[in-house]
Amino acid sequence: MELNDEKPRVILNEYKVTQNLPTGPTILDEQFTIRNFKRKCRIVIVRNENFEMEFDWIGIHPFLANTFRRLMLSEVPSMAIDKVHIHNNTSIIQDEVLAHRLGLIPLKADPTLFEYKSDASAEGTEPDTLEFELKIKCSYNKETSKRDSSRAEDMYKNNNVYSKHIKWVPIGNQKERFKDSDVGPIEPDILIAKMRPGHELDLKLFAVKSCGKDHAKFSPVATAFYRLLPDIKIVREVEGDDAYRLQKCFSPGVIGVRQDKNGKKVAVVNNARYDTGSRNVYRYDDLKDAVVMSKIQDHFIFTIESVGAMQPADIFKEAVKLLRDKCASLLEELNSS
Repeated sequence: MELNDEKPRVILNEYKVTQNLPTGPTILDEQFTIRNFKRKCRIVIVRNENFEMEFDWIGIHPFLANTFRRLMLSEVPSMAIDKVHIHNNTSIIQDEVLAHRLGLIPLKADPTLFEYKSDASAEGTEPDTLEFELKIKCSYNKETSKRDSSRAEDMYKNNNVYSKHIKWVPIGNQKERFKDSDVGPIEPDILIAKMRPGHELDLKLFAVKSCGKDHAKFSPVATAFYRLLPDIKIVREVEGDDAYRLQKCFSPGVIGVRQDKNGKKVAVVNNARYDTGSRNVYRYDDLKDAVVMSKIQDHFIFTIESVGAMQPADIFKEAVKLLRDKCASLLEELNSS
């Protein structure tokens, strides 16, 4: 079934996906120009809470949407532990596994306040490195009042090693520039290792600035993804028990059942935004012709989940700056050739 509007869309049929393009030009077939981009592009922030943001990006080409997704994942920099000097490790965790775990602990450090390290083998300096230490030893808890307890927390001291045990060691004048709470692990209760009496860790940790294409630990986002805006249209009236059956074919909140002016219970579209495109409705021969499911091809729903060092909005802005700098560098190269 064709939908007569000015939005380019794909139609979700039972066994295939078809394209429905309007008669006029769309963002998919127009030549990309800054003028067209400014005229049609629009960003609407839907949700921005804690370290997660959801926004709609309307009127852009898929190549541009994917460009920003890849930039946020792999080129926006962050700080992470890159080198671990192990002076003593008598725990049961191997050195390389321990170092890998430490590298994946997200740090609060703002990467915009640090420089890239010019020489990876050189000693860290104040502008490019953060130094930490982890010194902890497990022992029997002789002060416990629960003598008969078999719980490790009662029997031992420091049996669990958490990210809160990592201590910052300022380099140069870093103590004047940062507070302890500005550069340490984002969460204090990330479990690093379990120990027993006789186990000890004595480590030096060095964090530097880099980006996700070097290693995933430097990516500032837990995830950054987008999807096309779903659109559902009920093309004929569905009432009574059929309305409730139709409601169950979709994600919660997508289809509602309301009472019309004649007192009948009829199905209506409440919010197609969170439909997953499951196409369960095609299981019912008497319902599959009642709805048309589609996705708008120039309307992207972006979700950015930050690991905590930067706000999602700041990560997106950094991606914009990176693309701007890349374009300027390319133009410079073309003009000089």
